[in-house]
Order: sequence, then structure tokens, then C-alpha cells
Amino acid sequence: MVSEHKPSNKLIDEKSPYLLQHAHNPVYWYPWGDEAFHKAKQENKPIFLSIGYSTCHWCHVLAHESFEDNGVANYLNDHYVSIKVDREERPDIDSVYMKVCQMMTGQGGWPLSIFMTPDKVPFYAGTYFPRESKYGMPGFMEVITQLHEKYKQDPEHIAEVTESVTDALAKTATAKSEHRLTKDMTDKAFKQLGNRFDATNGGFGSAPKFPAPHQLLYLLRYYYFTGKTAALKMVEKTLDAMANGGIFDHVGFGFSRYSTDEKWLVPHFEKMLYDNALLLMAYTECYQITKNERYKTISEQIITFVLREMHDSEGGFYSAIDADSEGVEGKYYVWDYDEVMEILGEQLGTLYTSVYGITPEGNFEGKNIPNLLQTDLEAVASESGLTKGELHQKLEEARKRLLTAREKRVYPHVDDKILTSWNAMMVAALSIAGRVFAEPDYTKTAEEAMSFVETKLIRDGRVMARYRDGDVRYNGYLDDYAYLSWAYAELFEATFSVKYLEQTRWLADRMIDLFWDDQEGGFFFSGHDSEQLLSKEKEVFDGALPSGNSVAAVMLAKLGHLTGETAYLDKLEEMYATFYDDVRQGTAASTHFIQSLLLSENPSKEVVIIGEQDAFTADLQQAFLPDVALLAGDDPETLAKAAPFTSGYRQMDGRTTIYVCENFTCHQPTTDVETAWTFIWSDR
Repeated sequence: MVSEHKPSNKLIDEKSPYLLQHAHNPVYWYPWGDEAFHKAKQENKPIFLSIGYSTCHWCHVLAHESFEDNGVANYLNDHYVSIKVDREERPDIDSVYMKVCQMMTGQGGWPLSIFMTPDKVPFYAGTYFPRESKYGMPGFMEVITQLHEKYKQDPEHIAEVTESVTDALAKTATAKSEHRLTKDMTDKAFKQLGNRFDATNGGFGSAPKFPAPHQLLYLLRYYYFTGKTAALKMVEKTLDAMANGGIFDHVGFGFSRYSTDEKWLVPHFEKMLYDNALLLMAYTECYQITKNERYKTISEQIITFVLREMHDSEGGFYSAIDADSEGVEGKYYVWDYDEVMEILGEQLGTLYTSVYGITPEGNFEGKNIPNLLQTDLEAVASESGLTKGELHQKLEEARKRLLTAREKRVYPHVDDKILTSWNAMMVAALSIAGRVFAEPDYTKTAEEAMSFVETKLIRDGRVMARYRDGDVRYNGYLDDYAYLSWAYAELFEATFSVKYLEQTRWLADRMIDLFWDDQEGGFFFSGHDSEQLLSKEKEVFDGALPSGNSVAAVMLAKLGHLTGETAYLDKLEEMYATFYDDVRQGTAASTHFIQSLLLSENPSKEVVIIGEQDAFTADLQQAFLPDVALLAGDDPETLAKAAPFTSGYRQMDGRTTIYVCENFTCHQPTTDVETAWTFIWSDR
């Protein structure tokens, strides 16, 4: 019997899991590149550009309905040149065309559908289109037919549209203001978040509700600097609600992408590396402030999940886990009541189902998403005649049995490409957790992941964006440099290994060389040595994760104080003028950038410990002190290589000596811990 050979298109030699998902479509896809654009020009055909990612649910739907359909494929193949782009590999391309879509339609999202000329200028944009017209949306076949007719029959109209798109993009370029951002923006961001806060359910805004951990990280720092307990309460309410809701996987741990409802019950089941990294930071830092053991537990559970399901054997971390399995969203994660009872037995099953809200009727399309939204564990323990410890033990036994059973199901697709920026986020998060929880294994895992990045993703001094299956590709973007510098800084604070601080500086310096806008200030998204696209993007607003400029701003503030090199702070000053207008208009949309204002506009301290690290050093590492730049080492000459201002520091009388400086003005060095703490807390 002859095996069926599936025809392939130009994506067959790519490494991106998303592109490979479409390599056997009847649509004759091209990857982004000269071959596709040359063909479009030669044949005077418009280009259909489709942008998505491998764990995107509606990307799957569009592919199944249209890209696997021979009728659609034949029309596209005859009348268009079709290009597929993985937005996670090429966020530079995605950023430009998403902006165009938002300008044209007022909204955006994925799958992103762009119709453009062979010169790469769009004349129509949209997102998901059903195969046939429905939901008040035109059908995909109708769209591609009418647009092709317009392209061929009315070239003057196409030229008008493309000219207006080009002009509109040019007008979005950021110009430096004569004014600079000031400390009042930190209060404005807090007030705006407060206005959007859901006091009943936690989080911000209404459904769909996203975790937005960078906003929580901002509020923790705002609480620290101002003492306004409302900021901390918003964080605690949100972290508690998410940990209770179905957005948290109570069987296998880890957080899903977002909640489709306002109560955090029903998630979009996709799990992203970056969400879990940033949420690990948020839970860890809230534990630092509150010492609430539950936040520590959730932090540890996030790490357990990531190491079990997203950790490559070579040390890196995978990008995402799909929401779908067997073509059904959430199928891997939801439960029948009878199934749970059969696995756990009558006694344990009755306890588990009552605690986690599992019923015969279900809470999601007849199935059950385990959650604790309506549960008071202390009351359950009391009613069951159990101590809290005994209740926890029984529930943990049940969880492990359910996880064992769940692992026999068809597992969702894993996007196993390794992205520098997202790995850097997880390295930073693990470093923070290792330091705060005094858990060397977390720090070791972070160091191993960083070693992977250094070995596989830095080529001839140039950070690259993506690794998969031995293939390294794409010059790293601003996010790669900014997040990687963050990761190195956190590794330094966790280990005090000076090589990490030196690497932080090297990356920051290269970031300035490659991405800095010498005319208007701020950082471009793509390097000066990268492909030039329709426009040069420079983004300050945070999306699902903090923007590259936001992270770069915070890192410049940190580096200025860690190294004593004020040139970093001078660049930050320029950014306060560059993004003055943007941030004033959308303050709460730039909370991570405004975090840099908290660091630069409030008193800061530099604490340098020369000599053996002891309990005092550990206490400083475990405390939440965002205004303290902490350096420690037993060899001041080595330390001075990365932080020149420490070059004259020495031990006194052969004892560990502590130097505390405030805004680069230093107190007398001391060997007395109590005196050092007095200096550190002097203005609080």
C-alpha cells in the first residue's frame, strides 16, 4: 500500500512551530522574505499577509475553516502571494502591521490579516474572518475576492489608501518634548488603576480579564514609596482572586493566559511562559511585603509547573502550551463530576468536589473547572473535623491522583521554540524567587537557563531572538536586550557574582548602540543593523508584558545606582522628554515605564558590603527594598570592575564592612549591623 504524500508549501523548511502547522496547507504559503516579494512584483499580485502564533485558538479556527479549504486555497494561489509570519519570532513585523490594523479598524488581535501591495504597504486589514459571512462579519472568501477585484480594477483607490497609510504611520513617530515627566505621573497612574479596579473580583476592567502582573509590580512599589495601603490591597485582592479562580490550574499549577469572565473562573486555557514568569515575580514580591505564606506557595507551584512542562532538557524554557487538545479548547483541563469521583473514591471525591466547586451540572459547558472561588478552607476543615494541615494533606493526595489521571489524556501542543526575551523573564523571576526564598535550586536553574542563552543565542556579540532544533535566527529586538539585562541584574543580586553585573552593563551599552534614537531619544524596537520595515517602531505602552522601552528605563535607573555611572541616568532623563506626551495621555498603560520614575524621583540608597556575606546580607536580599542598590563582595577590586565607585572601599579591621550611600553621598563605613540598618531606614 502506497502511503499518502501530503503536498507541502514553502514553509516546510522553517523551524517555527506555527509556520510548520501550515506547511501542508493547500494555500501555497511563503515565509517573509525576498522570494515572496519578488514574485508579487513580477506577477503584479497583491500580498495576503497572515500573522499569528502556534497556540492561538482563533488562528487554528481560521486555518481549519479557510486555509485547509481547497476553494479558498485555489483562489489565493491564483490571485495573491500568501505570506505567513510567526509574531513571536518576528514581533517587529507584527508591531508595524498591528498598528496599521488598529488605525484602519480601531481594533487588533490575532490572527492578523493584512492585504498589501508588493511594496509591503497595506490597503486593507482585519483579524479573524469566518469562511462564510456570519457574526456580522464578511466571509473570508468574499473578502479576498472583492479585494482582488478592487486591486486590479481601481488602482487609483489602492494608491490613495496606501499613501494615507504611509502618511499616518509617519505621523506616529515619537518626537521629543520640551518638557519632562515628573513624579506626579506616579500618582496619576495609581489613581487610574484605582478607577479601573474591580473591588469585588480583583483585577482591572471587565471581561475578558488579563492578569497584567506588571501593573501589580508597579502598585507594590508605589505602596513601598508612598505607604498608601490601597495600592497593596489592590494587589492582594487580585492575587488572591486569581489563585482561587480557574485561571490558575489547581491540578497541575501554572496560570492560563486570561479569564473570559470577570470572576477569573473560566480561562482561555493557553499557558504562556511570560505570564507565569511575571506572575511568579508578583507573588514572590507580595510575599516579601506581607509574609503571607500562600503567596510563597503559589510562587513555588508556578515553578513546579514551569519546570515540569515548559523546561527544555538543555536548560531553556519553551514559549507556550496550547489551549486546545483534540481540537477542543480546554479539553485537557476540565473534568466530569463522575470521572473525579471514580478516580478519588467516595470519601475523598466528596471532599474534593465540595472544595473545588465540582458538580454534576458543571461550570463550563457541562464540564468542571476546579476553583476555590466559593470556598472557605477553614470552614471546610472545621465542618470535616480536620485540622488545616490534615485537610491540605487530603487535598494534595487528591490533586496528585487527578494529575496522574490527566497525564493520560492527549496533551496540548507545546510551542517549543526558545525566545530570548521570554527566557530572560523567567531567569529574572527564578533569580528573585531564589533570593527571596533562600532556595539555591531556583537560582541554579536560572543560571543554567542563562548559560543556555549565552551558548545558543548570542552569536559574535549579537543577541539573537529565537532558538529551535539547533537553528538560531533573527537579530534580537529591543525586548531581548532589555529583558536580558534585567535577568543579569537579578542574577547578580541573587549571587553577587560580578560577571553578571558586568554582563548587565555590556548589554545596556550594546542596547544603546543598537537601538537608541540619536535624534529624538528613546529606543527603537529593531536594531540599526536589522531589516528596515515600513516604519521604525518605538513603543512605550505596555501590552501583555512591559514594553522594551519600559524595561530599558527601569534598567537604566537601576544601573545608574548599581554602577555609579550617571551616563545611564542621563539617557533616562532623555526618555522622560521623549515619551512625555505618550505617557501623559495613557499613564496607566505605561506603569512599568513609570516604575522608573519611582526609582529616579525618590531618594535611593547604595549599600556596599565588603567582606564575608552573612545574615545581614541575606536579610537585605530577602527584603523588599526597591530603592536600595545592593552590592557585595570580598574583593573590592573585582567589584570595582563593574561598579567603579566602589574602588576605594576596604574592610575595616579585617571585618565585614558596610558602606551606605544615599544618592551617591556616603555615610561613614561601619562594621555594626544595627548602625547600617539605621542608615538604610533613615528616611522611612
